Amino acid sequence: MSDKTPSASSRRDFIKSTTVAAAGASAFASLALPTGAFAGNDDVIKVALIGCGGRGTGAATQALSTAGRVKLVVMADAFPDQLENSLKQIKGALGKQAEERVAVAEENKFVGLDAYQKVMASDVDLVILATPPGFRPIHVEAAVAAGKHVFMEKPVATDAPGVRKVLEAVKVAKEKDLKIGVGLQRHHQNTYLETLKRIEDGAIGDVITMRCYWNGGGVWDPRRTRDQVSGEMEYQMRNWYYYTWLCGDHICEQHIHNLDACNWLKGNSHPVECHGMGGRQVRTDKKYGEIFDHFAVEYTYDDGTKMFSQCRHVRNCWNSVSEHAHGSKGTADLGGRIDATGSDSWRFDGKKNNPYQTEHDDLFAAIRNGTPYNEGEYGANSTLTAIMGRMAVYGGKPVKWEDALNSQIDLMPESYTWDTIPKVTPGDDGAYPIAIPGVSKTV
Repeated sequence: MSDKTPSASSRRDFIKSTTVAAAGASAFASLALPTGAFAGNDDVIKVALIGCGGRGTGAATQALSTAGRVKLVVMADAFPDQLENSLKQIKGALGKQAEERVAVAEENKFVGLDAYQKVMASDVDLVILATPPGFRPIHVEAAVAAGKHVFMEKPVATDAPGVRKVLEAVKVAKEKDLKIGVGLQRHHQNTYLETLKRIEDGAIGDVITMRCYWNGGGVWDPRRTRDQVSGEMEYQMRNWYYYTWLCGDHICEQHIHNLDACNWLKGNSHPVECHGMGGRQVRTDKKYGEIFDHFAVEYTYDDGTKMFSQCRHVRNCWNSVSEHAHGSKGTADLGGRIDATGSDSWRFDGKKNNPYQTEHDDLFAAIRNGTPYNEGEYGANSTLTAIMGRMAVYGGKPVKWEDALNSQIDLMPESYTWDTIPKVTPGDDGAYPIAIPGVSKTV
């Protein structure tokens, strides 16, 4: 790879165990320290950030706000401008704490598509993986091989080969006792933890069906034009949200949160089949790459439970980012509300935590205490749930879990250099090919 950079810059057990894991750093403080664990405040956990966009910047700031001594010492990004901007923002967010928690020397700033390899060879304890999701599988594989703890943002892949690679890395991480956190922060959000506990205790009876939504106006518009970049690879990288190999489409990049919450309610299970419809009705300009602007998917679990899923990027429409369960005795909004018969109706009225911070508090506490901690498997399963939905909508046909998991369709480029041509390129008119339901092969 070239480092040349363009100049243009059973359910009950699971819920109970998750409740314990997400209870916060204080829950780990009383545990005895195994040999080799980080000794409370005495040892510095050295952190590297790979992927210096907005979420990477936020994740690094949260990691550096955990208890005990922690220091950001290495940063890497494909683009130098993003790295420098991220470093400035992290220091600003930390204020005075930045003096002791940020020490990134010039020689520890790595730029280019192979920058992650240099990070893995450096003296760090934990890597934060926050690049566009398409790179996640090769990055987590390299991190685990190098003996690093990992925090990786969701989704953890954009295709089935990537999911399989992540699952293998998760297995190896468990063998090495490496901790893996995944940015599905609802698992650390007290409103969700309390709601799911009440559902498990029978507040709404037997769960019959679920609904989930990520309907909104969309995300940022493409950030670079062709005359501002060095070639096709940089063009797609700069505008990564609009290319399936990089983001997985918005059913994967955003809606995974809602799909994951429903999988969690089903005991960290996953659907066995799905079908759906969707398309590209509003965001049709060629600058929007190849992704759809709406999806509607019906998922089926092995016990027959249904999950009805919607995600949409269309402005001036009904919006919702939420998850709901319907039971034999009532209904629940998984974010903190139960409407049920008798005395089981309930509203969360406590102080809400910041789950983005808590997920880092819990991960770092596990590292310091040598506590088993690995969120990679459910992260991969929820990612594949999203990918399976995309497959069903793009192709217009039902898709089974095993077929999705074993799909050989690989979206990733053959290599990672600035001269590499991605597998999907525009035609002579500058427009990218768009999936056609009923025609496109997706599994």
